[in-house]
Amino acid sequence: MSAERITMRQIREILRQKWVHGRSHRAICVSVGVSHGAVSGLLARATVTGLDWARAQTLDDEALEALLYRKSEKGADLRPAPDPAYIHAERSRPGVTLELLHLEYLEKNPNGYRYTQFCELYRRWARKRRLSMRQVHRAGEKLFVDYSGKKPHIVDPKTGEVIDVELFVAVLGASNYTYVEATRTQQIADFIGAHVRCFEFLGGVPRDVVPDQLKSGVTGACRYEPQIQRTYEELAHHYETTILPARPAHPKDKAKVERAVQLVQRWVLARLRHRTFFSLAELNAAIAELCDELNDRVMRTYGATRRQLFERLDKPALRVLPQERFVFGEWGHARVNIDYHVDVHGHYYSVPHGRAHDTKSGERVTVDTRVTHATVEIFLRGERIASHVRHHERGRHTTCPEHMPLAHRAHAEWSPSRIIGWAKTIGPETATLVEAILTERRHPEQGYRSCLGILRLSKKYGGERLEAACARAVAVRARSYRHVDAILKNGLDRVALPASADESTRVVTHENVRGPGYYH
Repeated sequence: MSAERITMRQIREILRQKWVHGRSHRAICVSVGVSHGAVSGLLARATVTGLDWARAQTLDDEALEALLYRKSEKGADLRPAPDPAYIHAERSRPGVTLELLHLEYLEKNPNGYRYTQFCELYRRWARKRRLSMRQVHRAGEKLFVDYSGKKPHIVDPKTGEVIDVELFVAVLGASNYTYVEATRTQQIADFIGAHVRCFEFLGGVPRDVVPDQLKSGVTGACRYEPQIQRTYEELAHHYETTILPARPAHPKDKAKVERAVQLVQRWVLARLRHRTFFSLAELNAAIAELCDELNDRVMRTYGATRRQLFERLDKPALRVLPQERFVFGEWGHARVNIDYHVDVHGHYYSVPHGRAHDTKSGERVTVDTRVTHATVEIFLRGERIASHVRHHERGRHTTCPEHMPLAHRAHAEWSPSRIIGWAKTIGPETATLVEAILTERRHPEQGYRSCLGILRLSKKYGGERLEAACARAVAVRARSYRHVDAILKNGLDRVALPASADESTRVVTHENVRGPGYYH
């Protein structure tokens, strides 16, 4: 692979965004958090191998990596760089565009950079000069989201404590249509939930979502290659949108939402300052009313309301909501224990015993876990290997029989009634002995092995002899596998039992028997 290491999850996301959504290299770089060279190199490899999205979905991570990176890496990039100062000066001339300048650049340098990278090199130079670029917002393209620095609050009805809550704000680029919601925190569960409800409020999904680089959405804040939080990325997959985090400390990247937050603080928070709310639902109901008023207010610049622009511009361009609502899942890591179970919030869930160890090194593997309110899913190298109903009892185990080795499964399937039923097929004396052994043990499971050992003696000695041996064992109260095995080995099963219990326990009078009086 190239010097820059990209994960298989990032590789699949790059291919999806390029082949399914037709995004530019630059947009993919910002969304996935990798360099332009990594995107270009990956797509070039995919083209050479003849890979397409349909085939990529059928390959596991190892097969896809082997297909894309089976050849050696190319040498360093020696293409001549364009002159950004010359490009900037020429762009001020009437009718001169970046496309024209790129064609002239290629005439001099046939092996030079393609158009996307040519423009990227110029934009990087322009950013250093702190030039501002007017953003053109297309219908249904971008939804800008952020949290307000000024917070509303609710009052605990029991204690009277004043609790600050967060204010989530989202605004569409083309129409300025605004959504506002109060959430308990900025943590990932509240952050994702606010997005889901926002999409439902809009009645569709924009092409891109532009958040700030807060921890709930971006695990690795970076100006060039931000790392998207996994659940946030999963949300984007579900709604077929793309996350494009704004650069840190660059409010102009999300000027729309910065202005919307300021407007919400004045139009919503200021008007609620004299009201007291005792629940989040009560607060959100009041916010929704004021938000509707805001969206129905005529904007002087456009001569129309946000709602009117939304109905005319953004709404027809939004993607259709999926049939199923996104279910929040918390991702984590866990190491498979020696008993092929993983610890998830104190409860243990099984995985297939054959996947508990690495096939090459023999070491126990580390898996990814996804926990929702109802299920627990376990993934190994991107493949789901187990799914369970979620349980909250700490220290307990949830085990699928299919995950167990055959020997463990056979043992787990035994029960007292099943063992006694098998014993009855040999004879009543055998059943009596087995039942007595299971009854004597504090836990029936402690007698399983002893009973199974006795019953398996029928394979060596036959059922008739085993029945006779069990009859003798019952008579002399010898309730163990060792006793029955000794009776059969010594042929005592063929010796007739005493006529009665009295005869078998009769005291023998003999000169060598001293009797109890001797010890007094």
